[in-house]
Amino acid sequence: MLDSFLEFYNKIYFVDIIEFCGTFAFAISGVRLASAKSVDWFGAYVIGFVTATGGGTLRDLLLNTTPFWLLSSVYAWCTILALLAVILFRKQLVRLNSTFLWFDSIGLGLFVVVGTEKAISFGYPFWVVVILATITGTVGSIIRDIMINEIPAMFRQEWYALVCIFGVIIYYGLSALNVSEAFVQIITAASVFVIRLLATRYKLGLPTLKDES
Repeated sequence: MLDSFLEFYNKIYFVDIIEFCGTFAFAISGVRLASAKSVDWFGAYVIGFVTATGGGTLRDLLLNTTPFWLLSSVYAWCTILALLAVILFRKQLVRLNSTFLWFDSIGLGLFVVVGTEKAISFGYPFWVVVILATITGTVGSIIRDIMINEIPAMFRQEWYALVCIFGVIIYYGLSALNVSEAFVQIITAASVFVIRLLATRYKLGLPTLKDES
């Protein structure tokens, strides 16, 4: 059954699907956080869109290529779907305190895969891939938090950027085993998601820098 699924998965444009799912997940997290700040619908859409596309935009600019969302309107429509989902199911989402964390972690895992594969496709070495994958996964949330006047989650939440590095290492490790590309993508995204949740659950983090004056 798993082999059949992986065969089907490989026949479709898996990178596009991963990017779409990551966009939707990050857009949900952005719109959900914006709703907690009583932002209007347009403002929530902008925040959701920036959350979903900010990291990939900076990555593509660094790679000297056209930002991905300029090549297709699907990402704008994806953000609209995320906005509608929050509007229609806001009460259910608010009742689920972990909603933001879950969607943010899903988006992080998926975008680490997208960022890793795009950097590799341009022929860059491992250390550059790590940086570009981390940018893909985190910069959108940094812009989001600045826009709503919050300290960026990357600088205050457990292993937010560190899990991106773990994700790239896992991706390379699985690829070295010559396993299916679909398997590498799924396991990498799932690993980032699980590690992020575990780090948050057990409050695993780096030491904070404190002013001793």
